[in-house]
Amino acid sequence: MNARQLLGLALLTLMWGLNWPVMKLGLREWSPLWFRAITMAGGALVLLVYYWRQGVPLLPRGASQWRSIVVLGLPNVMGWHGLSIIGVDHLPAGRAAILGFTMPVFTVLLSVLFYGERFTSRLALAVTAVLIAIALLLWNEISTLAGSPVGIAWMQGAAFCWALGTVWMRRANLTLAPETLVIWMLGLSSLALGLVASLLEPSPQGPISATMWGVLLWSMLLNYGAAQVIWFAMARALPASTSAMSVTAIPIVGILSSMLIGEWPSWQDGLAAVCVVVAISAVLLRRN
Repeated sequence: MNARQLLGLALLTLMWGLNWPVMKLGLREWSPLWFRAITMAGGALVLLVYYWRQGVPLLPRGASQWRSIVVLGLPNVMGWHGLSIIGVDHLPAGRAAILGFTMPVFTVLLSVLFYGERFTSRLALAVTAVLIAIALLLWNEISTLAGSPVGIAWMQGAAFCWALGTVWMRRANLTLAPETLVIWMLGLSSLALGLVASLLEPSPQGPISATMWGVLLWSMLLNYGAAQVIWFAMARALPASTSAMSVTAIPIVGILSSMLIGEWPSWQDGLAAVCVVVAISAVLLRRN
């Protein structure tokens, strides 16, 4: 990697790692689905303006392109972003990050079960490591009541949805730009989550605090905005194994940065994070 790519990888890792405690701060004032719907809509608007100025064609054409947006958006955006924000509401931010990034293991398992990929010893190691991580965190949740054990189920459901969406994305015959796909998935999913939030949660009330303004700007401009731009640029320029380095580091950044909001990790969190890094590395990093 050149210096610019290395900087982009570091920024992406920091932004997506720091986003876990940032979300936790936002949930202290807003309910989860309203928070996700509003920040996602703002992020979609930021990306729309940026890529419109870059000359990317942004209007889907034909029923097949709209169908791809809806089908791929359900697990990749509605499932992952909707379930994970509920999981963060129930768990410490670092713990939620660990569980969310078990996704690559689910991705490979789905490929083995439904698409005929081979079950290797590396995958067996990954599955074992993830099961140990989940057991450690579940044990800690039940024994110390640091959060809610049901939060683990929410985060594993989110990771599964992300994995399913990833598998479908790899096998989709897409005829529209990936930037366009993401913008419309975010936009339509934000509308759907907003509708669900209006039925299940009270709408945000009262004046918005300075902290909440900072959280909203971070979520819209950096998490959904700048991070996505960097990700698209890196995905074109770097091999998948290099991007995997960022994925393995994000849960670690999530745990360490959660200490900034007063969430101190336990030894179970540390050991679970190591297990998840081993699992991600086993399925994503190729042997020489």
